[in-house]
Amino acid sequence: MPKVKVYNLSKKGVGEIDLSDDVFDAKVNESLFYDVLKAQLATHRKGAASAQTRAEVTATKRKMYKQKGTGNARHGSRRAPIFVGGGTVHGPKPRDFGYRPPRKMRLGALKGALSLKLREGRLLVVKDFELKEIKTKKLADVLAKLKVDGGALIVDGKENEKLRLSARNLQNHSVLPPEGVNLYDLLRHEHLVLTKTAVEALEARCQ
Repeated sequence: MPKVKVYNLSKKGVGEIDLSDDVFDAKVNESLFYDVLKAQLATHRKGAASAQTRAEVTATKRKMYKQKGTGNARHGSRRAPIFVGGGTVHGPKPRDFGYRPPRKMRLGALKGALSLKLREGRLLVVKDFELKEIKTKKLADVLAKLKVDGGALIVDGKENEKLRLSARNLQNHSVLPPEGVNLYDLLRHEHLVLTKTAVEALEARCQ
């Protein structure tokens, strides 16, 4: 069972905590990372590309010329795809690219990412993340003291409004509640900062 130090916001040790083997000492499977991350990014695709069919383009409905006697090919509409400004055949239409991998895969990737952060020494546990006021500069100073100012994902309960609002203007940092922690955000941030409450919530979520 991994044991890590618990710090206060001044990076002074205030105790230790035992982490779950099942969550923080899991197998790191890169191919599983790929599959789950691909699915997660697919859900963010807008899928808004749309081409007009011949029924949707703006053009006259009048027959271009009479059927016989002109020597030209028979045409009934200026909206036909062969004409400039005509409709598109089999063009793109708005669609949803999202799909959802099985829960076992998603949890396996999440556990692997949490374990990877711990093995690389990029996981930090703090007793709590209580700020005295909503102030971005104060939060930046705290992150500098914790030595995670290069970019961190901070996880604490959703009731911590001061933390969430203070972090809005920090470009390289994000704040998420335990139930919102996901593979993409874990991998794109260099460090992971968890409160003791968040550790318990993540362990409960991954059961």
